[in-house]
Amino acid sequence: MTIEVEVSEGKIDVCRVIQSVMNPGCGGTASFIGTIRNTFEGKTVKRVNVEAYDEMALADLKRIATELAREKGIGSITIVHRTGILEVGEVVVAVAVSAPHRKEAFEVCQSIIDRLKQTTPIWKQELYDEGSRWIGGDAK
Repeated sequence: MTIEVEVSEGKIDVCRVIQSVMNPGCGGTASFIGTIRNTFEGKTVKRVNVEAYDEMALADLKRIATELAREKGIGSITIVHRTGILEVGEVVVAVAVSAPHRKEAFEVCQSIIDRLKQTTPIWKQELYDEGSRWIGGDAK
């Protein structure tokens, strides 16, 4: 089992994230790529400021990945979350999971994102023409 987690201001290399979990003992690889969208609840999003408590965020991502890997017999997991000012269309989070079978890879990939949204100390401030607002927790 291999687990990699990262919180960084640098752009996310999606291909590297996916390649990092490729494993000859695993027949299924699933990924989730989260990007900054241009609208939220009817408002036009211009950009997003993403902040994290890095040490706690890394520890929580590692905990999430380790728990799910043990529960489901996962081969490898990589989670990379970006911080800083991001423009519409930029990748904010990338998750890749390899497992012996596709079902577990898909399930764990979704569970990682669901748990991350609930517990990881990462927040985003959406910036609009008419102001901004902070969003935390399980905002869609």
